[in-house]
Amino acid sequence: MSSSGSGLLKFDRVSTIRVVLPLTALLAVSHGFTAVGADLYLDEVKPLLAEKCAACHGPLRQEGGLRLDAAELILKGGDSGAIVDSKRPEDSLVIERVNAEPLLRMPPPDEGEPLTRHEVHLLRRWIETGTPAPESEPWLPGPEAHWAYQPVRRPEVPEADLITQVSANPIDRFLHEEMRKSGTHPLPQTDDATLLRRVTFDLTGLPPAMAEVEQLALSEERFDYAARVDQLLARPQFGEHWARHWMDVWRYSDWSGFGDELRGSQRHIWRWRDWIVESLNDDKGYDRMVAEMLAADEIAPHDPDVLRATGFLARNYHASNRDIWLDATVEHTAKAFLGMTLNCARCHAHKYDPISQQDYYAFRAIFEPHQVRTDYVSGEIDRELDGLPRAFDADLDAETFLYEAGDEKRPVKEHPLAPAVPSFMEASLRVSPIQFKIEDRYSALRPEVEADRLRAAAEAIVKAEAELADLREARPTSDGPAIALKPEQAFTFISARLKVAEARRNRDQWQKRYQAERLKYFFSESPDLSRVAMEAARLEREHALLTARRASAKSRESFHRKQAEGGDLSKLLKDIEKQRKAVRKAEQALTKEDDQYSPVGEIHPETSTGRRLALARWMTDPQNPLTARVAVNHIWLRYFGEPLVANMSDFGLRAKRPRHADLLDWLAAELMSRGWKMKPIHRLIVTSEAYRRASGGHAELTAQSVAVDPDNETLWRMNPRRMTAEMIRDNLLSTCGLLDKTRGGPSIAHERGEEVFRRSLYFQHANEKQMQFLTTFDSPSPNECYRRTESIVPQQALALANSRLSNQAADNLLKLLVETRDVDHFISQAFRATLGRDALPDERELCRQFLEQHSRSGLLRALLNHNDFITLR
Repeated sequence: MSSSGSGLLKFDRVSTIRVVLPLTALLAVSHGFTAVGADLYLDEVKPLLAEKCAACHGPLRQEGGLRLDAAELILKGGDSGAIVDSKRPEDSLVIERVNAEPLLRMPPPDEGEPLTRHEVHLLRRWIETGTPAPESEPWLPGPEAHWAYQPVRRPEVPEADLITQVSANPIDRFLHEEMRKSGTHPLPQTDDATLLRRVTFDLTGLPPAMAEVEQLALSEERFDYAARVDQLLARPQFGEHWARHWMDVWRYSDWSGFGDELRGSQRHIWRWRDWIVESLNDDKGYDRMVAEMLAADEIAPHDPDVLRATGFLARNYHASNRDIWLDATVEHTAKAFLGMTLNCARCHAHKYDPISQQDYYAFRAIFEPHQVRTDYVSGEIDRELDGLPRAFDADLDAETFLYEAGDEKRPVKEHPLAPAVPSFMEASLRVSPIQFKIEDRYSALRPEVEADRLRAAAEAIVKAEAELADLREARPTSDGPAIALKPEQAFTFISARLKVAEARRNRDQWQKRYQAERLKYFFSESPDLSRVAMEAARLEREHALLTARRASAKSRESFHRKQAEGGDLSKLLKDIEKQRKAVRKAEQALTKEDDQYSPVGEIHPETSTGRRLALARWMTDPQNPLTARVAVNHIWLRYFGEPLVANMSDFGLRAKRPRHADLLDWLAAELMSRGWKMKPIHRLIVTSEAYRRASGGHAELTAQSVAVDPDNETLWRMNPRRMTAEMIRDNLLSTCGLLDKTRGGPSIAHERGEEVFRRSLYFQHANEKQMQFLTTFDSPSPNECYRRTESIVPQQALALANSRLSNQAADNLLKLLVETRDVDHFISQAFRATLGRDALPDERELCRQFLEQHSRSGLLRALLNHNDFITLR
C-alpha cells in the first residue's frame, strides 16, 4: 500500500467506506483457492504486498511508521497502532483502507491500481487464519546493508580439506565449503572426450576437429588439458564466440531501416561487433572496454579503431523520438554494467531500490549532449555505402529536466538537473571537458579522406569522358557526313559534354576548397588564404552552374523525346522552366566576388563535456561495488547455465544475497586485480574441478546429492546445457566441413543463412530481420537479452531434420569420412565426427540394424538430430 501525505493510519477511520462481502461471496471470488497457513502468506499475500505496498511501506520508506514487507512488521503496525484484527478481520484497518473510496484508498490512485476483489479476499483470508507466517522471516535490508552495495573485498579462500583433497583452485575451495555444509558429494571428473567437447565449445563456440577427437580416442594417456585450454583461449574463434555472449548483454542490433529510413541502430554498426571480437581476442581489460563503449570519442578521438566501440551508444538511436533514444541509453547502460534498474524511476521513485526520479534524470543528463554521426572511412566517400557510426557531444549546453510522471510534455524547466550517479551511492562524477584538435572534429579534412574524395572526382571524369566517347562512336553516319541529329539526340550530346565539364570542375573545386580549408585551420595567418578562398568560391559556383545547365539539358532531352512520342508535355514544360530559373540563379551567383565557399564536411564542437568518460571511470573504480560483480556473473552463467546472482540485470534490494556470495566477490576482486583482463577468469573457471565434473551417472553419489540439493545449487555435478542457436548452426557447418571461417566485415543478409556458410555471428541481427534457423532455436532479442530463454518446439527438430542446410551438411560429411566397408569403423567415425565420442554398445547395435535398411547418409542425418549433437554434457 502507499500513502500520499501523512501516515497510512492517521486518517479518520469513520470516514472510510468499508466493503465487507459475505463469506460465501468471498469464497466464490477465490476461484478454488486452497492454500492455507504459511503457504498462503508466502505464495500469495507477501508477493501482493510487495507489488502494491512496498514502495511506501518497505525498507526505503515507512509512511506512517509502517512496514509491510514481513509478517512480523505487519503485526507490529504503525504510528496509529495495529492494522490487523484476527478476531474481527472485517474491522482490520488494512482491509478498510484497501476498500476505501478513491481519495482514501490504498494504494492511492497516483501510486498504483487498487486491489482486486480476489486480492482483497486473499489478504482477508490470511487475517482470518491467524496471520500464519514462517518463523524468522528475513526482512529486506536497507541500502546501507545490502550485500551488492558493499565494496568488493577479496574474501579469504577456504582452507583445503586434508581428507577430501580439494583442488588448489580457489573456485573449488569455495564450492567445497558449501558442499560440506549441505552434505552434497561432487561427481568425479568427466571423461576426456566429453571434457574436450565441452571446453572447446565453451571457449570457441565450435566443436573440436575430427582429428583431435580421433587422436584422443586412440591415445592411452590423458590429454594435457591445461595446454589445450591455453590453445583455445589463443584462437581467434574465442573472441567470435564470446563476442556473441556480450552482444546479448550490450543489445547488439544491426540497422533495421527500409530504404533510406533509419529505424533504430545505425548503418555499418558491424564495426562495433568487430571491435568486440578483437578486444576479447586481445584480452583488453573489461574496464577499458566499458570506457571505450561509453566514451571512446573522449578517450581517443583520433583513432577510428577505438571509436568503433561507441556503437554501444549509436545502437540506441531512435529517429523519431529523442526521449525514447535516451530512455534506452539510461536503462541499458545501468542494467548492462551496474545490474541496476534505473528505468523503474523514470515516472516515479523506484518502488524497491533507493533511486529517486531525480536520480534517473540526473543520470540521463550524463548522456543529454550526445548525438551520433557517421565518419568517413578509408576508401569510401559515400557514407551510406560504408562509414563509421560513432557518438559525440553535439549540444554542450543541452539541459535535462525531470518529467512529471515521466510525461515528456510536462518538463520541470525551473530546475534543470546536473549530471550525477544515483545519490545513494554517495559518489560524485569528476567531469572535465575534453578539448579536440581540428582533425578530430572535422573528419572530412583528414588527408586520407581528401585523397579518397579527389580520387573519386578523377574517376568521375574518366567515366564521363568514356560515356561521351561511346556516344560519338555510336553516332549514326552515312558514306558521307554524319546524319543530322534529332533534337532529343542533340540534347543527349549536350548533356554528355556538360557532364564532362561538370566532372572536371568538380575535381577543381574540391582541390581548391581543401586547399582553402587547410590554410584556414592550419595556416590562418597565411597571406594566400584570401586569394585561395576566393578561387575556391568561384570554382564552386562554376561547378554549380554546370550542374544546373546539365539538368536543364536533360529536361529538354526528355521534352523532345516525349514530344516525338506524342505524349503530354505540360509537366515537362514546367520542369524546363524550373531548370531555366535554376540556371539563371547560378549565373547570377557567378557574378559575385567573395570568398564564401562551402566546408568540405561537417565541423563539430571544439570540446566534449567529458561526462561519459567520468561515468566510465566511476563505473570501473575499484570502489564501485557493482561493475565487477555484474561482469563475472555474466561470465559464470555462460559456463554453468546458472548465474551466481539469479537476476542478471537487477542487483538491487530484491536480489537476495547469493549462496556463493564469497565466490562471486573473490572472482570480482580477481578480475580487478588482474587489470580487468577476462581471459584469466575464463582460465580459472574451465580449469576448476567444478567445471570438469561429470554431468550424470555415478548413481550412488547422485542419489545422495539429489536428496539434499536437487537443483544443484552447490554444483556437485555439471549442468547439461543446450547449445545456443548460433552454436547449433555453427556446429552443423563445422562438423560437416562447410564452415567458412572468414572473420569480420559487413553483416550478411539474414535470409542467406542457408547459402552463405559464415559463422552465425556475422549475419544480420535486428527486429524482423533475423535468420529463421536461429530464431527457431531461441536466438536473442535485439531489444533486451541479459539471459536467454529456451523453448522446446517441434520446429527445432524439423530444422535439423529437413532444412536444406542440414541435408547439405550430412551429404558433405559423408564425403569427409574415410571410405570403409567395415560397418563398425564407419559407425565409430560417424559418432566421433558428430557427437565427439564413441558409440555405446546399444547405440552401435541400433546403428548396425539401421544401416541394413538405410543409407550411411541417412545415419549421419539421424546423428545430426541426436540430442547430444546440440547438448553440452
